[in-house]
Amino acid sequence: MKTLCLLALLSTTLFVQSVVAKPTLPLLYEVNLNDRADDQFKVTLHVSGLTADNAIYQFAATAPGTYQIMDIGRYVRSFKAFDGKGREVKTSQVSTNQWKFEQPSQVRTIQYAIAETWDTPVNEHKPYNMCGTSIEQDHVLINGQGVFGFPSGMQAAPIEVKIDYPTDWGVGTALDKNAKGNFLASNYDRIVDSPILLGRLSKASTTVAGAQVDVYTYSKTDKIKSDQLLNNMQAMLNAAGQFLKQLPVKRYTFLYHFEDQDWGAWEHSYSSEYVIREDEFSKKLADNMTSIAAHEFFHVVTPLNIHSEIIQQFNFVTPTPSEHLWLYEGVTEWASDAMQLRGEIMDLPTYLDEQTQKIAYDRSLDTTYSLSKLGLTCYTDEGQRQYGNIYARGALVAGLLDIRLLELSNGKRGLREVINELATTYGPNKAFPEKEFFSIFAQMTYPEIADFFNRYVKAAEPLPFKDYYSKLGITYTPAIPTGQKTAWLGMRPTFVDGKFHLTNLEEPLRKAGLAENDEWTGFNGQPLNLENIAKVQSDLKQLKPGDTYDITVRRNGQDVTVKSTILEKDEVKRYVFEPDPQATPQQLQLREIWMKNL
Repeated sequence: MKTLCLLALLSTTLFVQSVVAKPTLPLLYEVNLNDRADDQFKVTLHVSGLTADNAIYQFAATAPGTYQIMDIGRYVRSFKAFDGKGREVKTSQVSTNQWKFEQPSQVRTIQYAIAETWDTPVNEHKPYNMCGTSIEQDHVLINGQGVFGFPSGMQAAPIEVKIDYPTDWGVGTALDKNAKGNFLASNYDRIVDSPILLGRLSKASTTVAGAQVDVYTYSKTDKIKSDQLLNNMQAMLNAAGQFLKQLPVKRYTFLYHFEDQDWGAWEHSYSSEYVIREDEFSKKLADNMTSIAAHEFFHVVTPLNIHSEIIQQFNFVTPTPSEHLWLYEGVTEWASDAMQLRGEIMDLPTYLDEQTQKIAYDRSLDTTYSLSKLGLTCYTDEGQRQYGNIYARGALVAGLLDIRLLELSNGKRGLREVINELATTYGPNKAFPEKEFFSIFAQMTYPEIADFFNRYVKAAEPLPFKDYYSKLGITYTPAIPTGQKTAWLGMRPTFVDGKFHLTNLEEPLRKAGLAENDEWTGFNGQPLNLENIAKVQSDLKQLKPGDTYDITVRRNGQDVTVKSTILEKDEVKRYVFEPDPQATPQQLQLREIWMKNL
């Protein structure tokens, strides 16, 4: 999952589903979207043959690729069960996400209403909107974990979903249909892995490396169409096909939702979904969508084809982290840029500027926080404060790993080649062992790579940009003074668990009345939220040193407004990469290899 604005995107199960035989009959869900009153999904589930092993109905505590606590049970508004004659079977809520059937063998129908997540306030852990659900008059967004649950022991049961919706609506999803028009999923994991967008949609399609690619778009005022987005991303898709040699899916679906909120995107095995603020279509907007799509699209490799047993047997009951978040998100972010560089969509200066921005983001956080630790703490508040760095430091480390592999192999085998080999060795249905992956990777490459992992993934040693990029004939300079002055805020805003916080405050801001980790709630009298953060950023950029503005923060439950001043500091160009005009023939040769697919 990748979020926007740089403010920042699964262990064995505790349930007995790992040992219960896979049921032969599918779980048949019905969702009535012709009734969209109260912003609630009305769900009916038909079951038979439940036993004591199936006595708990489970809603998701989290979902793959979100790395956040969701507790979807909080959104349930009513829950009832009935026998074959329509008589109610007693149920009771036994935890946030679990309802218990008193006599599971009698249950034939389960009915519940569950509120959409977008417009339903919660006190904490609000699901990211691109991972949530929304009901509006002209469209509906379904992410499976936000609508569907499952009886204990039946996570592996096949699923059939009948959705009633207006006849003039279109439907975008990676799910297949049966002859009755119902959507099919092989199990609960697959329904969660397959978002559904319904409503007034435009559609465009193409073929990439033998795979069908569909684009579905909801645009609130029809400013953006699917064919516009697809035309702009065609070169990226072709570059991805060349980078991967062959796409590991036969069909892939992009789902775009353009309205009044900027949240970002959520990856899935056979699709990805984007929640973006609607604007007039422009080359800038299209390029931004292509850049985000490049990251999400590469997830067809990681984690679809390369993942540990924690992902393979996802625990929807208790969030269980994986140490290899650096692989799932960091390598993916690196690949999204590398495949554009090698496909000649992105030039070298732009690629190097991407590295500069990622270093700046990394340096704004705790540089002693290792990628392994970030993966293992991603569900905690501590880990969430560092989470955005998986796309920065994670990608930077992957880039260095690529250079090291190319050096050790004399330019014959980089990270792209190793990733493709891993995808062939494992694939969607074979997991690598969580605790052994570093050793497996080193054994299939070079002993020196074990040392690399120990220093830069398991630990957080300073990253060797100067040493590694010099192998490519590219210089790295941490700081270059320009002799000029520049305006700055004197603080670092961060985004954690749906809230903005102020960190790294300079002394003048402390004297003005601000405190470290204050929740930032307003700017010049207007509330601050994801819906208007882009405008606030734009307004701040217009201010000059000495200009004042009002900043509202929440501290100990109280709102405090402080008059703050734009500060001034010496302008320094930081983290500068430049091609070395005196690069040796050997360096130039390795750079040329590095910039193309082998």
